[in-house]
Amino acid sequence: MLMPEIRRISDTIELHVFDFKILTDEMINLINKSIVSICEGNSDSSIEQVKQSFLNFLETKDDRTKIGAVAEFFVHLYLKQSGFKQEFLFFNLEERSIKKGFDGFFSKENQEYLVESKSGMDTTLNISHRSKLKEAYDDITSVIAGDSRKSKNNPWRNAYNHASHIDVGTSKSIRNKIKALSDCFDSGKYKFVGEFNVIPCSSIFVSGEWTKQHSNLILSIDDSFFKSFSAKSIKAICITKASYSSFLNYLRK
Repeated sequence: MLMPEIRRISDTIELHVFDFKILTDEMINLINKSIVSICEGNSDSSIEQVKQSFLNFLETKDDRTKIGAVAEFFVHLYLKQSGFKQEFLFFNLEERSIKKGFDGFFSKENQEYLVESKSGMDTTLNISHRSKLKEAYDDITSVIAGDSRKSKNNPWRNAYNHASHIDVGTSKSIRNKIKALSDCFDSGKYKFVGEFNVIPCSSIFVSGEWTKQHSNLILSIDDSFFKSFSAKSIKAICITKASYSSFLNYLRK
């Protein structure tokens, strides 16, 4: 089980903070139970096949992309453990790569959630969970509003294509919601982040001696930081991880 420290900021805002110092046997068992469904949905692939596909992708990428992919995977792992239903495939539909558009589209108890994950190394100047959460929130906001600097593509269309994949098992009602949002986007009728439940995520990888500094700093931050975010609800997730190489070693085994 992944056991974060949860700080409730308000009725609609939560902060979830946890540390991954090592990959324990319990965590490896949790990953083994979830890696196929996270990456491919209800497919017939074996754990070994999915691990190899993931490894093939990572070994052709630079460290920045590796860090981002591993960080995002652990966010999805935690949300699935917490009872959220994944309405997309971690692997892209077109190729064995990380998907495009929103980093995650989840549902729980008749609510939908948009996920954006940001990550970096602790050696980066001025890095903090605060700055990464702000970056993730700003990205979600700009994508919804149709003014993302990264891409002008319709993110809802990609989300709809993923949700329509048979191995994802998304309900018709959710697919209809996403399709309506996609049609509005194509028509230039953009939305406001305040209409959605959002999950901005920050992951910091510790390259040297282990420290809880990053977790302690975000847990002690003033509530006004989170209340400055406009959303229907916010679940902010902060992960401090010892290294991403331990996950690569898991994939190689």
